[in-house]
Amino acid sequence: MKIVLAPDKFKGSLTGMQFCDAVEKGFKEILPSTEFIKLPLADGGDGTIQILEYHLKGKRLKVKVNDPLFREIEASYLYMDATKTAFIEMAEASGMYLLKPEEQNCFYTTTLGTGELILDAINKGATTIILGIGGSATNDCGIGMATALGYRFEDARGKELKPIGKNLSKIRMINTSYAIGALKSVNFKVACDVTNPLYGKDGAAFVYAPQKGASEVEIKELDKGLKNIAKLFKRQFVMDVQNIKGAGAAGGMGAGTSVFLNAELKSGIDLVKSLVAFDEKIKGADWIITGEGKLDSQTLSGKTIQGVLESAKAFNIKVAAFCGAIDLDDKTAKRFGIDYKDAVLNHAKNLEDGIKNGYDYINGMAKLFASGFLK
Repeated sequence: MKIVLAPDKFKGSLTGMQFCDAVEKGFKEILPSTEFIKLPLADGGDGTIQILEYHLKGKRLKVKVNDPLFREIEASYLYMDATKTAFIEMAEASGMYLLKPEEQNCFYTTTLGTGELILDAINKGATTIILGIGGSATNDCGIGMATALGYRFEDARGKELKPIGKNLSKIRMINTSYAIGALKSVNFKVACDVTNPLYGKDGAAFVYAPQKGASEVEIKELDKGLKNIAKLFKRQFVMDVQNIKGAGAAGGMGAGTSVFLNAELKSGIDLVKSLVAFDEKIKGADWIITGEGKLDSQTLSGKTIQGVLESAKAFNIKVAAFCGAIDLDDKTAKRFGIDYKDAVLNHAKNLEDGIKNGYDYINGMAKLFASGFLK
């Protein structure tokens, strides 16, 4: 029997590789001759770089950059010499996890550090840059990133503005005179799994800024700023970013990368599957075992498990889902292509126990599946 293990991480509990090891160990106690292919995945959010590092064996390059509050930190990205491809995770330089709770406020944060990572990759010779934009602490529409690449954002008097969300509404001119020429020769792809527009009630500020520490007054000001820069994009670049699906992702980084980098916004899981040749590697499998922290209707909207289910359906492979928690009835799960499901919370004493002992519970769930369902 050939089984593919293709989980996402269980945030705060298990990495994708730990999940794979737990399932393999449990399975082999019951069905020792099973063949396993370990293909842990990610959907472009934080943790994607570890997954690509595992699959593609690139090298990590460390760079001193600015964090979201302009403090110097060391961040890293993955670089593949053979293909001149860089994999950059926005969260490494501009992520929420870099800030203490009391420091988190996207009215004052910047994506400058992400731009510095991009600049370093270009200077190293990258001709393709793949950018994951999950986990950001920002709402600056990518003006911080663009500043690192030579763009200048000026007010009505021609004075350069600090590239933070607060200043979006003050920008009157985007000065492109000093933007680095090499940008034109780099192919940018952005892993983006949300479809929010840039501004408005479903836009970056109103939907995500409350989670990033902004007050009600600041949220309205951020939205006003996003509208302002959208007008400038239309006037100076002839781009109507409000019509780009995902323009509001990562505090407007979807729009910013489209304009400043001429980037293509793509589904994160589709991008990762393509990079690791997922569809090629699963051919001939009897089952795919996938999983993530929580399986619910949101999981089936562009997340890792949805990507797995699409591939499994294409090759007529059965799917088992081992998750931390499941909020999906049997009928719905079956309709989406899940043939077997089990949750850590079906076995753990409580949530804390489930998170702390996730490896052991996944191991036990694998034994149950192997002995009760397959043997």
